Amino acid sequence: MTGTASGDGESLSERIPAALSAALGGHWEFTVADSRIEIRHPQRGTPYRPPRRPPSWRELLDELESGFARDGAPRAACLPLRWGRETELTISAVQALDPLLKEGKPHTYRTGFLPQPVVRFTGQRDTAGALCEGFLTSFVNISRVQPVQNLDAYGSILDGWLSVLSQLGFHGRHLSIYGSLTTWRRRQVEGVTLRFRHLDLTLGDIVLLWNVESPEHMAVDLGTGLERLVWARTQLGWHDLIYGRFAQAAPAETLDAIRTATLLLSHGITPAARGAGGITRRVIGSIDPAAARLGVSAVVRELYDYWSLFGTPTVPWASVTAAMEAELHGHSRRLPRVGDASTGRSQPCT
Repeated sequence: MTGTASGDGESLSERIPAALSAALGGHWEFTVADSRIEIRHPQRGTPYRPPRRPPSWRELLDELESGFARDGAPRAACLPLRWGRETELTISAVQALDPLLKEGKPHTYRTGFLPQPVVRFTGQRDTAGALCEGFLTSFVNISRVQPVQNLDAYGSILDGWLSVLSQLGFHGRHLSIYGSLTTWRRRQVEGVTLRFRHLDLTLGDIVLLWNVESPEHMAVDLGTGLERLVWARTQLGWHDLIYGRFAQAAPAETLDAIRTATLLLSHGITPAARGAGGITRRVIGSIDPAAARLGVSAVVRELYDYWSLFGTPTVPWASVTAAMEAELHGHSRRLPRVGDASTGRSQPCT
């Protein structure tokens, strides 16, 4: 056994290279210097060839689900989009670990494979304020969130993730893991973050975390963005990948806002003066009215279908469209929930 967490975070981080080397075996080259680590494939540098037929979102999600399940991480239900605790909205699947990591309690809200829709306003932007390629306000946080007892399990989770990536068509020779072994601290939680990349594109990270007061309450958060993962795999243009036939129909900021507003409204988060509803109002307010002059129903329907892959919406798509257009034109509108008589649908949410 490599050992459990202790109060000495630096001592724990020093044992990470040995734990990862034991888990990954002799197929990888390790470089450790000045508290930094890099793990690379010995046959790196060979040409990368994307798939001839890019997988659909559904196909990729199914492959991820089956890959994680084979590695002992079955799919868990998404967290509610309206978080209402330290943040108004769910911004990361790691929030599923809050009871364990922040409160030192022996349980979590979720564990396993979590394809979690999130909303963040922290995406990298250019000098003009536009989101850079590879960043969105709303995206799907593909994560494995799991309590662990020791560093052996941490290494095993990384090894399992590399196997999942291999099943998706990524080869180890195009992947690398890198980062600082220095322990960071944020209030009740300490951790060590390592990132993984495909070629020169950083995909996500694997974070070892523990509660400061109860370091035996330790967990791993392994995460990437579904959209970024597909971008790396297919090598398609970013906007064409995300918006398909609508990529040239409106400015990128408007499309990003409609995408995010569709997610928020479909979960019943209506425009309001403050709170989560204030975020919805802010997002819709960034839609260019001129670009939406003929309505937003077509793009909303397509985005609604996308978000529906990750959980059943509580509001029908037509009502989402009507509420978005009403807000754009300064009119209020109540959102009926799925199953209301006014929607024409009798099936309750699951």
